Amino acid sequence: MVYENTLNIYTDGSSFSHPRRGGMGLRFIWINDVGDEVVEDEEIPGHEQATNNEMELTACVEALERAATHHKIVDVQRVALFTDSLYVADNVARAKFQWSKQKWLNRNGRPIENASIWKDLVRAIQKLRKPVGFEWVKGHAKDAHNKAVDKLAKKSAKGVLESPLKVTTVRRKKSTQTVQVGSVAMRSQVLTIRVITDTYLRPQKLFKYKYEVLEGEFVGKIDLIFGTEVLRAGRHYEIRVNSEPKNPRIVEVVREIESEPAANTQDPVP
Repeated sequence: MVYENTLNIYTDGSSFSHPRRGGMGLRFIWINDVGDEVVEDEEIPGHEQATNNEMELTACVEALERAATHHKIVDVQRVALFTDSLYVADNVARAKFQWSKQKWLNRNGRPIENASIWKDLVRAIQKLRKPVGFEWVKGHAKDAHNKAVDKLAKKSAKGVLESPLKVTTVRRKKSTQTVQVGSVAMRSQVLTIRVITDTYLRPQKLFKYKYEVLEGEFVGKIDLIFGTEVLRAGRHYEIRVNSEPKNPRIVEVVREIESEPAANTQDPVP
């Protein structure tokens, strides 16, 4: 679908694992004076360690930032941005009118994922000074434009990559289980844990931790928790948690039990 008097932009994001990397694809389309479609593809570098949601969202940010200086922007009435990501399409309005007013926390107080990129997207929409509409298109459909940006995104992910969008320190888990959000009940109890990953969430001024439980009822479980305290991946701690399952937080670091050698990746800095 392509609209007249509009700068139409098809976007896509892609990611691969082992090692984790992601890419983006953009296609600008407009209708010229004789009624023909004019297509302009842009190849942009991807990022190391990126998830699919990060790339889908960042592709939209890149699209709008480039649209602001595009030679056709002065001739069109609006911008139509097409994405096959429900994650993007379903949450744009929340980012603009809800999350931005709630300090990038949801109604339960839990930090919004990828808040830094959502902030960039809201800023790009505001700076464009043209009406921007987001439209969802079914992925891998017969739409030639959607197929084209899918190929561009995969090519981007396999090319020369830029640095990660966020810094996460990672240590190999010892548990045989996989992460299951909500698998560890929050009962204001003390847990003995080993931190697997630590990530600083700059918009919320919080740390996000993936951890495994070392003792007790939930031994071997892997879950997520947030806190203001600085913990490090690979180290063992006793922590006291809150009693809010929809917003798991560290209330107190009781003590560090033991330390392991520092990870090779850079630690996030508040």
